[in-house]
Amino acid sequence: MKDISSNVEILAPTKADLPFLQAIYSDAVLTGTASFELEPPDLAEFTRRYHALVDQNFPYFVAKNAVGKLLGYAYAGPYRPRLAYRFTVEDSIYIVPDAQGLGVGRVLLSKLVEDATKKGFRQMIAVIGDSQHRASIALHERLGFTHIGVFHDIGWKQNRWLDSVLMQKSLGSGAQTPAEL
Repeated sequence: MKDISSNVEILAPTKADLPFLQAIYSDAVLTGTASFELEPPDLAEFTRRYHALVDQNFPYFVAKNAVGKLLGYAYAGPYRPRLAYRFTVEDSIYIVPDAQGLGVGRVLLSKLVEDATKKGFRQMIAVIGDSQHRASIALHERLGFTHIGVFHDIGWKQNRWLDSVLMQKSLGSGAQTPAEL
């Protein structure tokens, strides 16, 4: 496949992008295993989720081609709600089907890692839906994530049991220095 990553621009989403992002996510929910949701959120709920992240200064980016077509998006959100996890984020990446495997995910995840590091986060966790999602696993490996483990047969979707693959990447100084409050 052709790598188009050099022709991809990474930007902060605009309000006008949200219906397109919601459509990308809806397709992923209905046809894929990256999300364990069974019903996609409507635009109002998707917009609420978006604001819950960006209003707290979590990284959120879109990828567009040279003519402005949205190719995908990525964001980092809280890994877990308990306060001790506040320096750890979980990444999410969704790419339109015709741009998958073309380097868009790599550019988005690289930007996400860079921005999360600048914001002071220390760990990034990938929770990959389905151990058969080899492209996502390989993408995370290429960017320095290590395998942490697999929850086997933890979700039921598309008439089969799905695993969750856990991967982790230290950001900045990771656990080598105390956290800044």
